Amino acid sequence: METLEKIGIEELSINTIRTLSMDAVQKAQSGHPGTPMALAPAAYVLWKKFLKHNPNKPDWFNRDRFILSNGHASMLLYSLLYLTGYDLSLDDIKNFRQWGSKTPGHPEFGLTSGVETTTGPLGQGIMNSVGMAIAEAHLASKFNDNDHKIVDHYTYVFCSDGDFMEGASNEAASIAGHLGLNKLVCIYDDNHISIEGNTKIAYSDDVSTRFKGYNWHVQNLGDEANDIEAIEDAISNARDEKNKPSLIIIRSHIAYGAPEMQDTPKAHGSPLGEEEVRKTKEFYHWPPDKKFYVPEDVLDHMNAKEEGKKHQNEWEKIYYDYKNNQPKLAELFEKSLKNEIPENWDKDIPDFTPSDGPIATRNASNKIINSFVKNIPWMIGGSADLSPSTKTLIDDSDYIEKGNYNNRNIAWGVRELAMCAASSGMFLHGGIKPFAATFFIFTDYARPAIRLAALMKLPVIYVLTHDSIGLGEDGPTHQPIEHLASLRAMPHVAVIRPADANETAFAWRATVNRKEGPTLLILTRQKLPVFDKRKVNSPEGLLKGAYVISKEKAYKPDLILIATGSEVHLALEAQEKLEQKNIYSRVVSMPCWELFRAQSKEYKKEILPPEVKSRIAIEAAASFGWCEWVGDEGEVIGIDRFGASAPYKDNFEHFGLTVVNIVNKAEEMLKHKLDA
Repeated sequence: METLEKIGIEELSINTIRTLSMDAVQKAQSGHPGTPMALAPAAYVLWKKFLKHNPNKPDWFNRDRFILSNGHASMLLYSLLYLTGYDLSLDDIKNFRQWGSKTPGHPEFGLTSGVETTTGPLGQGIMNSVGMAIAEAHLASKFNDNDHKIVDHYTYVFCSDGDFMEGASNEAASIAGHLGLNKLVCIYDDNHISIEGNTKIAYSDDVSTRFKGYNWHVQNLGDEANDIEAIEDAISNARDEKNKPSLIIIRSHIAYGAPEMQDTPKAHGSPLGEEEVRKTKEFYHWPPDKKFYVPEDVLDHMNAKEEGKKHQNEWEKIYYDYKNNQPKLAELFEKSLKNEIPENWDKDIPDFTPSDGPIATRNASNKIINSFVKNIPWMIGGSADLSPSTKTLIDDSDYIEKGNYNNRNIAWGVRELAMCAASSGMFLHGGIKPFAATFFIFTDYARPAIRLAALMKLPVIYVLTHDSIGLGEDGPTHQPIEHLASLRAMPHVAVIRPADANETAFAWRATVNRKEGPTLLILTRQKLPVFDKRKVNSPEGLLKGAYVISKEKAYKPDLILIATGSEVHLALEAQEKLEQKNIYSRVVSMPCWELFRAQSKEYKKEILPPEVKSRIAIEAAASFGWCEWVGDEGEVIGIDRFGASAPYKDNFEHFGLTVVNIVNKAEEMLKHKLDA
């Protein structure tokens, strides 16, 4: 057997990546060894010869971004991070997929140094990478001058057959090609294997033609996954492309070198087995009995700390000169990267009055956005072909387009999932505070991206209009019913459904200042009255999630009416009707359950006194979850079926979302208690 001393350092490094991946999966008895084994040469070439990064400072701004969209191959990334000098030890590698480890089954942003985004569901990493490439292009256009390229880096993404089978890849590739994101380079692992078998049972796409149709620069290397020179040339060609994103197709062999499991689906998601690991190591001319063996020469060769420090120092020299020549731009650049919201950013938000007339909260939101967005110049966003309806267009800017990336509006087209995942990518890149807008119902298409944003606790903003059966004639296909309940169930998400224009203003205040995760603003299509501040309490109470908008005219309330959004004004009218019957109710506006849960016990008891058991919640959505607030003795006026196509006022009438029904329910509830 050829000794390790006779193996060149490049092959030695590649096989170290392979054997670390094999050993970690084998020890964990769980994972995906085959893809890291196949992609190790491409990963080596990219990380050793092209990737501009600094393990000493993983968040250095002008680094290249690397995304492993096929996140099941996480050991490939962990091996690279360990070998190149990130804060990841060999013990962490040995602890792969175990409780509390830095090496979970799929890469997780914020947990492992050097991991740029959380990837797991296939296609998400590709979409994140498009957002990162948009962010790079936008910031470069905004801040670079002829003498200083302070924003100048690439986004590299590895992806798989599964990524391209997911429809998400179509959305991402389409918008990336349309925008000409030439600093986006995708390396496609065409290994022909999925969990069920050879991909030919379900997949026969001509990927090269498909991506050429998306206006990508495509190179198909064929069966050259181990040809270091061919891979290096292909990446060089991709970097030289100035008008299109690039796709490099490599026909690899999953579990390369494994005598029994190469090119088999077993190698996709199962350990190779001790004997197969031994035989594969022999094929690599590796000590078959050594586990987690890392030659010192490989550690020295792969360590990127000195090179990374050099890259960062070179950039800092450029930036130092830039700062002296462009002090105002440099100041804005630094503020953008910090994403610290300026004081008094909301000073121009309008104060609405009843004399303004009824206004849909989506329209109020439009006025609010355009009142403050000039004070947060790093906020950009767009809608899924719906800005005339979502009212999210930034008035003093055009759309971002190919060759003109300096604008602040993004025309995403009908691509809800790519829009939301790319918005996460923009935030992860840094320098941008993104928002994404669509109809509330279409969170059905965007939900996987929203969930990953929540998992990463990214403060991405989603503006979601047409919030209920108030949509009217478009009918049940477009009327959200279960959506509030399902999204409220998602950890780290704040769902805010304001009741009028002024609550919408405070909803935006809460949203812009929130840092703990995504915020969903749920807004109406139909017009709502603006509450008279002389008759109700300040909408500032929205910042606490729930507040008494109208207090009972008695020592204590007979019952509590709790509502959100367009139903709050119904509760207020019902309160007046009940007073005429000597029934004294308290009206609580509860636009955000999550913010309310975060308040002190004392505050929550003040708003919802525990001794008042008679409670009615009113919301034009599923009743699911409201028992938390109304208790066992309360009731919910909601909708537990799909909507209907009819004028919105007729819908509210037929579904019982009326003042009359609220009053009747209240009387019935109190009568039963008196009779009891």
